Amino acid sequence: MAGLVAAARTRELGPDPVVYEKGSRPGGSMLLSSGFVWRYRDLETFAEQCPAGDPALHRLLLARFDDALDWLESKGVELLTRETGNPLTVGARFAPPQLVKVLAREVRLGQTTDDPTILATGGFPVRLARAKGLMLRASPWSEGDGLELARSRGAATVGDLEEFYGRNMPDGVEIAEKDFVAASQLYAKHAVVVNERGDEFLGAPVSWSENDVVQATARQPNGRAWYLLTGGALEETVRERTVAEMVNTAAGVPAAELPFLVGDDIVLGVRVRAAVTHTIGGLRIDERARVLHEGGRPVDGLFAAGVDAGGISTGGYSSGLATALVLGVVAAESALL
Repeated sequence: MAGLVAAARTRELGPDPVVYEKGSRPGGSMLLSSGFVWRYRDLETFAEQCPAGDPALHRLLLARFDDALDWLESKGVELLTRETGNPLTVGARFAPPQLVKVLAREVRLGQTTDDPTILATGGFPVRLARAKGLMLRASPWSEGDGLELARSRGAATVGDLEEFYGRNMPDGVEIAEKDFVAASQLYAKHAVVVNERGDEFLGAPVSWSENDVVQATARQPNGRAWYLLTGGALEETVRERTVAEMVNTAAGVPAAELPFLVGDDIVLGVRVRAAVTHTIGGLRIDERARVLHEGGRPVDGLFAAGVDAGGISTGGYSSGLATALVLGVVAAESALL
């Protein structure tokens, strides 16, 4: 999304950009998402939710998001709703395939370049998932090409490079890319969460995003956990779906067949595995999306957009699509104006 947005804004400003896409289709991991793009309602909430993030980048996202969303709509991207269903956030939803159809023009598929201006390669979820033995819930081409190219030019990184946004997915079930959203197991707050030994391992209440549960799961043996459910839990509703409906995408195991003893109220267990959607640590940038050296000096002629940039969601979670939208616009403007 960041690359498509940057290219569209560049065309508005005059030059005809060359867009390189390593993969066989445009859209990256955005094409596999739910299409919700959002910001936190205020700077205080942003700081609470992403406590180690860069305040300057938080201010940038809040200051530019609303106008960037209006701009996206003006380009022909249809906003299906202007609601997020979360009192902490403001945003909208679009259909990812329609955004690609509107913004993707003359994309050079299956090609890369050693001399880019704007890096928008989707971070390095493929490499991180492989290194940690986790599932991948992202574009299969985001290996970290942008990160390594920038490092070769002296760029600094920021944040924990092992931190990521992801979802716990059904383990032992084949999941197609088109089903990444529907198959996500988003009901940890209604479950007893244990590891493969049957030990509870969450040290705090489950956050609204459940990204904390995913990262905690990734630290367990084999990156796996069990969600243990009561009959009442199966009837709970999360994001307009019941827990039972989400469980139907997974291979549930009756309590009597679980590999450890559970309480009499548990009726079902679902084994899940942590899956990486995008990385949170990344390249250090400034408010103009310029990639920076360790000392703060800009790397000549190099900008980063989307989750190639780090320092925003550090210590928590914020919208990767918002980062793509805002930094895509900002990077294009900074490179040309």
